[in-house]
Amino acid sequence: MRNIVALGTAALLLFAGFSVPRASAPTAQPPARYRLRTVVLDAGHGGKDRGCAGVKAREADVALKIILALGHQIEESMPDVKVVYTRKTDVFVELADRAGIANKNNADLFISVHCNASAPAANGTEVWTMGPHKTDANLSVAKRENAVILQEDNYQERYNGFDPTSPQSHILFSLYQSAHMVNSIRFAQKVDRQLRTTVNRPSRGVKQAGFLVLWKSTMPAVLIESGFLTNRQEELYLNDKANQSYMASGIYRAFRDYKNELEATSGE
Repeated sequence: MRNIVALGTAALLLFAGFSVPRASAPTAQPPARYRLRTVVLDAGHGGKDRGCAGVKAREADVALKIILALGHQIEESMPDVKVVYTRKTDVFVELADRAGIANKNNADLFISVHCNASAPAANGTEVWTMGPHKTDANLSVAKRENAVILQEDNYQERYNGFDPTSPQSHILFSLYQSAHMVNSIRFAQKVDRQLRTTVNRPSRGVKQAGFLVLWKSTMPAVLIESGFLTNRQEELYLNDKANQSYMASGIYRAFRDYKNELEATSGE
């Protein structure tokens, strides 16, 4: 009898033929589903920096109108998404500050809109992501956009000695590989597809080069060249309010598809 008393409660239950329930392990919580909550919209140039120009249109003005139309569509259709603008008026914002706004707001995506310049016959849209340039033409676009920093104070210190006039600086800089390159390209491809198929714009494709504004952004980021202001037909198209809205609608649909795809994938 003393031997039985010496057994613990669990042992007595086993001795009597009862099973002992095991302590349940803590229930693992499913990972939180990803939600695209914040997008930063960047209208290139502005203020003292007019960007490229056509006969009448200026890049800073066209880019701002497309960005404002895009932001309005997102705000109207997706009230759960926070839209942040790097500028909503004709002001000059330094490249590092544009990316800084995105970083400060923990943005999930950074969209920068510009207009292009080249020979009068050049036309079509381009969608750029951060990465190594493959051609001299790609390099020339990056050099033109990066030259904005020459209007900034202490640009060599702010950009780690980067010289926008030096091809060697761009070659070294373009080797930078973004941790967000896959999703940047994913979104860029959706923008390119929408502009080609639903807006019916000629496309020059998705490309990569070393853009300072994308380099400083710590999230997926694209730079959209909406067309060539140096092409008279494209200038007339881009300077029209209805066409600016069409362009914004194409980018919006790409944003919607990108958001839905990422959020659906995160739930698998």
